[in-house]
Order: sequence, then C-alpha cells, then structure tokens
Amino acid sequence: MKHDLTTAPQDQRRAAPSSAAAPGGRTVRRIVQPALMHRAAKPLLFLACLAPLAWLVYAAAANRLGANPAEALIRGLGDWTLRGLWLTLAITPLRELTGLAALARFRRMLGVFTFCYASVHLLAYGWLDMGLDPAEIAADIAKRPFILMGFTAWALMLPLAATSFNKAIKAVGAKRWQALHKAVYAVAVVALLHFIWMRAGKNNFAEPAVYGVILAALLGWRLFKRLGRKQTRLG
Repeated sequence: MKHDLTTAPQDQRRAAPSSAAAPGGRTVRRIVQPALMHRAAKPLLFLACLAPLAWLVYAAAANRLGANPAEALIRGLGDWTLRGLWLTLAITPLRELTGLAALARFRRMLGVFTFCYASVHLLAYGWLDMGLDPAEIAADIAKRPFILMGFTAWALMLPLAATSFNKAIKAVGAKRWQALHKAVYAVAVVALLHFIWMRAGKNNFAEPAVYGVILAALLGWRLFKRLGRKQTRLG
C-alpha cells in the first residue's frame, strides 16, 4: 500500500523515482538521505510529534488558552490530528518526488501519533464537554452530525492503529492488510467533513478549504499514478 498509517515492507524496497536522477536531486539526496537514516532521526521526530501536545497541556495548566480553554484545547488537538493525518498521507508522494526513500521509515510513527492525537481529542471532548457521561456522549453523537463524523473518523482509524506493527501484517496477510489500510483515505474524507461541519456554525470555511485542496491534490496524485500503471500494463 502506498499511503497508510504504517510502513508496508514492500514500500520500503521500492526504487526511487526517475525525477531524483537530476543533478540537483542527487545532491539533495546525498545531503538529506543520510540525515534521515541517522539513528537520531526517529527520536527527534518522536519529540517533534510530542511537542504540540506538551504545549497544549502546559498552556491549559498555565491558563494561556484564552477565555474558553476547554474549547481551545479540544480544537487544538483536533487541528494537530488533521495535520498529522495529512502529513502521513503526503509521505509517499514526497518520497517519490524527491527520491528520499528514507522518508518511508517515518510514516508509521506519524500515523500512530495521529491516532494518539485523535484519541486524546476524543477524550478531551468526552471529558471537558460531556463529563465522561456515556449516555450524554451517545446522545450528542446522534444529535450533531459533525460529532458523528469525528467519531466515525476515529473508529475508522482504530483498526489501522491496531495493525500498525509488523506481526499484524503476518497475522492478517499482506493483501488483506493493504486492503484494510486503504481506509486511511476514508478517514481523511470523513475527518475533513467533521472539520467543515464544525466550522459551518461560524460560517468560517477558509481553513477547511486549505485542507480540502491539499487532500484533493494527494488523491489526484494517487489517481494519476494508478492510471499511469494501468497504461504501462496495457502498453
């Protein structure tokens, strides 16, 4: 699979694209690729992924989230969930366009962190808005479409996160695993609908439009690559 919440073994072995053969591309690869392969790269990414959560927790404790800290915390966690998801989806296009094959080794961590942010986002909503009352949460999900979309996106992410380790690939089988992880595109679409519906209350669609354009570009790239492969087979 090309875009998912984990790194498929066959994706790691795929050759770099021809665009990286240009002199400038080779120079960049010689500089950046070793840095991406360095043993410190993953710990640094781990800290970078953790930093937004640490800041939000600190800001909440220090009363620096504005007049409505609960809302700011919930929305901040949701924003970082979307950013993580979009970045995870962008790994393969970036890898193929730049020839930096080592980018694939970071996708699993990004995907798992995205699920963690989504889970904390859901927990913050359930705790700060609903008082962890299951009946109230269920009624709110049924009543408000944007809450339903958010919960659906999290539920779709759950099996992806649960199979985000190597043993799961062997247990499920590579083909079924790849088919399962195609659900990441459904996650992205549903998450975007959640964001659009949430902003509809204030008639503020500027930021959702940016996310929509990026997602359209990522999906368009995938469609372009699929059509290219079909033409190659037919040719």
